[in-house]
Amino acid sequence: MNDKLKTEATDTLFKAILQLRSLDECYDFFEDLCTVNELQSMSQRFEVASMLKSDQTYLSIAAKTGASTATISRVNRSLSYGNDGYDLVLSRLKEENDKK
Repeated sequence: MNDKLKTEATDTLFKAILQLRSLDECYDFFEDLCTVNELQSMSQRFEVASMLKSDQTYLSIAAKTGASTATISRVNRSLSYGNDGYDLVLSRLKEENDKK
């Protein structure tokens, strides 16, 4: 965890996010919290991470998501050298989908 991010305000934000119970609640909260561009950027980065984990090429990811190669590289660095947050969430989503 990045110590620069660990603040009381950030803890409170993350605790608030953990209170959300449905997709509709997530949409309502994040539409209030973020601009449309911020939300689209986060969604794009998450989609890029998922595609990188599926061994897709930068070119195919850029074509499908519209992400720049710089964004794809940044996400790839996070997957390789980050805190494994993407891996954690992607594996949980996979487990959820496998149950269905």
